[in-house]
Amino acid sequence: MLLTPHSRATTPTRRRRTAAALLTSAVSVCLVAASTPAVPLGVGDRLFPHLGNPGYDVASYDLSFIYPGGNSEPLRAVTTIDAWTTADLDRVNLDFAHGTVESVEVDGDPAQFHTAGEDLVITPEDSVSDGNWMRITVRHTSDPVPAEGREGGWVRTTDGLAMANQADAAHLVFPCNDHPSDKAMFTIRVTAPDEDTVVANGLPAGVEKSGGTTTWTYRTQHPMATELTQVSIGRSTVLHRTGPHGLPVRDVVPTEYRKALEPWLEKTPAQITWMENKVGRYPFETYGLLMADATTGFELETQTLSLFERELFTEPVYPPWYVESIMVHELAHQWFGNSVSPRTWSDLWLNEGHATWYEALYAEEQADKPMRDRMKAAYGASDRWRAAGGPPAAPKAPDAGRKTSIFRPNVYDGAALVLYALRQEIGRPAFERLERAWVERYRDDTATTADFVRLASEIAGRDLDGFFQGWLYGEKTPPMPGHPDWKPQAPAKISQTQAPATFSQTQAPAKISQTQAPVRPQASVRQARPAKAAAR
Repeated sequence: MLLTPHSRATTPTRRRRTAAALLTSAVSVCLVAASTPAVPLGVGDRLFPHLGNPGYDVASYDLSFIYPGGNSEPLRAVTTIDAWTTADLDRVNLDFAHGTVESVEVDGDPAQFHTAGEDLVITPEDSVSDGNWMRITVRHTSDPVPAEGREGGWVRTTDGLAMANQADAAHLVFPCNDHPSDKAMFTIRVTAPDEDTVVANGLPAGVEKSGGTTTWTYRTQHPMATELTQVSIGRSTVLHRTGPHGLPVRDVVPTEYRKALEPWLEKTPAQITWMENKVGRYPFETYGLLMADATTGFELETQTLSLFERELFTEPVYPPWYVESIMVHELAHQWFGNSVSPRTWSDLWLNEGHATWYEALYAEEQADKPMRDRMKAAYGASDRWRAAGGPPAAPKAPDAGRKTSIFRPNVYDGAALVLYALRQEIGRPAFERLERAWVERYRDDTATTADFVRLASEIAGRDLDGFFQGWLYGEKTPPMPGHPDWKPQAPAKISQTQAPATFSQTQAPAKISQTQAPVRPQASVRQARPAKAAAR
């Protein structure tokens, strides 16, 4: 979301009732709108045509959940949205697809509502004119049992719940404008039995006990995309430590694994310092790891509280350098993807390419795993990745019924390969200045591939449009600057030990070759894959 002076307000001003003649006119407009079928809308995203909604900018979400104590029962919920209108609206569309809506109010007045596809279509009593605040309150349920044929939303752990909303699943949990272009502030309240612990994005803003339940409140201090929302509910322990500059670091772990996980968690402050030395100060109010006792098939960079599978740290098959590099991958996302968010999902390479870059750079500097070797292997596979998933900045649409299939190798190592080529082209000093300038210029904002190309040209002092055209949009991988000996490998010559394995229908693609990282044990419903196959 592009912040405007209007979005600095903390609460919307209530519109005054108009004169009787104007009110009659507005009601007539609403009746005409109500007579036409409700339809799903979208913000025009090439990969997700019906995701997000036009006509307003969300300034803040207030999410309230009541957890019944079991993770197979719906949560009662209230979602309140404060938004600034950018068009005249007879109807307001929200994304919401996995719960029962009980009532809707717009500015305190009851509103009619219908469903259309995965949209909740609201018809307010009065039409909402351009350039006004509106407050939408939706009372609904939030179902933790997975929707049939859908991925993401609530994740059921052994003792509670967590969230995994990337790329388009926040609206399986709460009504929202579910597109990263519309970032907003969040307040999250969860009422749960006293024996449960609740942690969410941001910092604690209050704990209240009443009649055997506790209400936990958290608030963000920076805008956040809906896909980065996180709520952890369970029999957990919260571990506290201090990061650089006094940054509060808190980790959420299953209590029984507290001692086993501590040696890994104590590495986080030094990893934050390492990232700060590369790209500048950490961009948020807190950080930490949420160790979910669940098998998800991925790790996820939810803002200020990254989601990890507990088994990544407690199964001894993974070498320490590898686990630490995965920790850095999700940490790097706090700058690349969270603070600077993609304007569209076609800009995903900016998230994953950078996170993969710093993951690989950390492994090179801390564990003597040469970046050059990894990039040479990626170059060999790059043409195949482009054929299968599209060029890094023009990825192919997701597979039918599997939205997370946009997370293919072309936006992981394929995109990191673009950054390697860029460093080769403009030199290390200019590249490092670019990285710092990128996260500083677009902090708390959204940005596009065109923005990155423009800034790179500015830093390099020359037009890089031609360079980026081939590397980001070409069907074939261009020659690597400084490495004329690097050659793409024909698909028939790529063995399973040379390129990432194919991915199953429940996970994102492999991103590290099996010669670089161990294969994680095969789950009963998944194919064997490299450990970081589904890092997002």
